[in-house]
Amino acid sequence: MGWAVAVAVLLSASPTFVTKGDVTPEADLRREAQAAWRSLEAQYAAQAGGLPARAPATVTLQKGTSLTPERNAQGRPGVVELRQNAPGVLDARTRTALRHELAHQLLWWACPASSEDRLFHEAFALTVSGELPAWRDGPYQSLSSAAQAVASAPAVDTPRARRGLARILGEHTGFPAALTRRLRQCHDGARWAAPLTVEELADVAVLAPEPATVVVSRHSGEVLFSEGDVRRAVPYGSALKPFLYAAGTVLASPRDARGSGTSSEAAGRAAPDSNAPPLLAPRRGVQEWACGAGLPPKVDARMALLRSCNGWFLDWEATGLAPKAFGVWGPVLSSVGLTGLPSDMTEAIGLRSAHGLSPWGMAQAYRLLAEARPDVLALLTGNVDEGTLSGLSTSRALKGVATKTGTVRDAASRPQFGWIAAVDADLVAVIMRPGKMPRHFVDELPALLARVRRQAGLDAARVQVLGLLPSTTAEARCAGAGFSLDDGVPRAAPPDFSRLDALTAKGPAVCLGSPWRVRFPDGPDGGRDYAGVFIGSPPPPYRPPPGVPTTPSALKARRGSDFVFRTTRVQYTAGVVAAEDVTLQGEARIALARIAAHNERHADTRHPGRALCDTTHCQAFRGTVRIRPEESRALQLPALKWDTWLTFSQGGDTPWREVRPRSEVEALLGTNLVSLRFESGRVRYLRTEGTPAAPYEDARSLPCDTLRAGLRLPSCPQRASFDGPRVRFEGQGRGHGEGLDVEAAKASPGLSSDALLERAFGARGGASTPTP
Repeated sequence: MGWAVAVAVLLSASPTFVTKGDVTPEADLRREAQAAWRSLEAQYAAQAGGLPARAPATVTLQKGTSLTPERNAQGRPGVVELRQNAPGVLDARTRTALRHELAHQLLWWACPASSEDRLFHEAFALTVSGELPAWRDGPYQSLSSAAQAVASAPAVDTPRARRGLARILGEHTGFPAALTRRLRQCHDGARWAAPLTVEELADVAVLAPEPATVVVSRHSGEVLFSEGDVRRAVPYGSALKPFLYAAGTVLASPRDARGSGTSSEAAGRAAPDSNAPPLLAPRRGVQEWACGAGLPPKVDARMALLRSCNGWFLDWEATGLAPKAFGVWGPVLSSVGLTGLPSDMTEAIGLRSAHGLSPWGMAQAYRLLAEARPDVLALLTGNVDEGTLSGLSTSRALKGVATKTGTVRDAASRPQFGWIAAVDADLVAVIMRPGKMPRHFVDELPALLARVRRQAGLDAARVQVLGLLPSTTAEARCAGAGFSLDDGVPRAAPPDFSRLDALTAKGPAVCLGSPWRVRFPDGPDGGRDYAGVFIGSPPPPYRPPPGVPTTPSALKARRGSDFVFRTTRVQYTAGVVAAEDVTLQGEARIALARIAAHNERHADTRHPGRALCDTTHCQAFRGTVRIRPEESRALQLPALKWDTWLTFSQGGDTPWREVRPRSEVEALLGTNLVSLRFESGRVRYLRTEGTPAAPYEDARSLPCDTLRAGLRLPSCPQRASFDGPRVRFEGQGRGHGEGLDVEAAKASPGLSSDALLERAFGARGGASTPTP
């Protein structure tokens, strides 16, 4: 029957429905889809408060070729696949499945921020498709068993999970309030930082909390370890008091801490100014002031924070000077899933459990706090010496680790939840244990940090990025919760792409829960992922060495970039290998990864006093990618023995021929060229000097890579010949031809990475002097 396209004129926001002739009758199918869309759209608009201004994309309706037996339909953005048991018959089951899948299509168009939230998608589709009554048929199901069924299948893609979801949706009459809140949030353009939970949907706690542990990287933000339901929000106790402290203090010298990679880098330089919270006298006999023996006559904010003195925070509020709803940090905590802002200090410090936060959300918030306020993290390192975790056998093992505890108690003062948040130079760890006090499970923390650190390469790596671009042309967007730090104060980044130089104008830019997405003119469609922290850092002026010809592109590369990007060393290494040769495998990939990681520690040979660049002047880096086993293995191996920059090139033996205008060659080497030859990694040439009456030939020499880069040749030539106004070059392979020959490494499957590196660098004891 060929392709048939419906004319979408019934509703301005309706998509164009396209059929392919494999589900019939086509005209009826398209009319059914249009009618269903109008109904779904009306329900969405009523709850969300409106519809997007942009038109929806085309939706193709076709027969499903890989549907599992329990599925009648499935879809992806722009495509709905249907099961049709009898040709030419659109039975009730097919119509219901079509409405269900069109509900997903509607959300992908109208609420793209929710695309990864499977529970929200399924809850909306079940609610608006008209299929809830059918799912509710059957034996009675308790709310807790329904919640357990959904929790056991987070994709909600099994009949048991959907039946459980239908039971939860039936807990309240009318359109579910939780879905309405989320739809309005999406229509208002708010971030979708935390996925919908079963508790939020049912508006009650239906599952008993289980132990949860999560560890994230301070640098890349990636989750390195997760155990238990780390996305479930529960009361947080005193664990968020550091955010009250940060909101109530400012840095005396905030710019000293800008861009610091660890709390220790700025711990001694940044301190609260004279506007710090007041000294307060303890009130004897008041339970909230029972925070350890030996309190001084006046307690400052530091001691109150380390000892978690509830009375001090309550009395601070009484002065009228305490921040409300966590001050400038309230939007940060909300963006990572805090279920509500506190109305007073009792809720903020957890004396009343009105709100909750998930372990994942707490880890994200502490990651940003560590970046913004290294002084607060330095203060929290004292917790194991004089705070709530002091005097334990584990305290010494946590020396230098910033920690904060929290305990949620019931009416009989029994512990309901215990929290520990911990931050060291590279990691943020959060442990939540039901029914336990933090001092009773703190011994898990050192073992947890050691276990995660068995993943090699979690320390920081820094690289200057986007240096060949005008700094005003790079734009970044955070799909999670993005923040720019303004002298230690978090400012929400725009939800859409915005200029990177503006994001980093006053401090680092951090994306919580997602990599940054960076785009620029003539770059790849959709941009590149950068999982890490951007820092504005203009380089000093660059002056090329006298007598060394340098192209405009080379000048940009040698100058460096206005942006420094920090991520983990394994993420940086994987990015370099992918940029240099994505096809590498096995020992050859390990060898190149070891070189990339080694060179990151030798940045001074390329940019003295600064991080490496991301161009071929250093080693290419085009954002972070999925880490492969070879990169992890490379960083587990011993450090390389050569204390110098190690070069590598694509290499190979494929011959090439290139022609360049003589004027372009002479722009690099000078006029009146007589001859060109190449040996030992250098170009040697003669130029005619003097006067017409007394000419003479002047011999000169430069690194061959200067000529190769300036003329954009595949590798250092082997031969050159003059052909009137042109110069012909011949050579083989790719790159400057020094150090590790990547193609030769690929062709040596029997050699280990050690043998490949020894073959490339052992005889010379290191690499040649880098090009200036």
